[in-house]
Amino acid sequence: MVLKTDPTMTMVQRRRFTRNEYHRMGEAGILGPDERVELVDGEIVLMGPIGDFHADETTQVAEVLPRAVGDRARLWVQNPIVLDPHWEPQPDFCLVRRRSYRGGKPGPEDIFLAVEIADTSLASDRDVKIPRYGSAGILEAWLVDLNNRRIFVFRDPFPEGYRSVQIFEAGSRLSLVAFPDVDLAFDDLLPPA
Repeated sequence: MVLKTDPTMTMVQRRRFTRNEYHRMGEAGILGPDERVELVDGEIVLMGPIGDFHADETTQVAEVLPRAVGDRARLWVQNPIVLDPHWEPQPDFCLVRRRSYRGGKPGPEDIFLAVEIADTSLASDRDVKIPRYGSAGILEAWLVDLNNRRIFVFRDPFPEGYRSVQIFEAGSRLSLVAFPDVDLAFDDLLPPA
């Protein structure tokens, strides 16, 4: 069977929002102050509630990483970053350059590491957000897979994402591209239950 297309039919077009429009929606009260949303490729995306496992793991990594890098970077926890006029995602945290961001959020040039912690968001983090971090030029991104107890480490950014991905599991050790002297135990980052 051959389907004929009707030239009078139009494709559904989506209206992409810019970061400025997104922020004006918040200022106007269209987006409530307690709504958990982020701007992903011009679309306002609802973020799921933070479960206990996710919250505990975020806190765990947020304790370990700053100790490891010392005063060479700041921890930017569940705050927005700027990738371009249509992207303002909120990674679980980033390691960013030590400077004030009161005049503007960190961009790729400020970010040493972006981390997504996933229990229910693994596919969207892996297929949408992580590649965008790479195409924006963020040096390194981690995807912490809580359900399978592993950490995907993405490095070598290029226009389509990252050229390199490694999977780390219990007993392994991780380092950081920006701080190669840092040596992290997987089990310190994602301890056994």
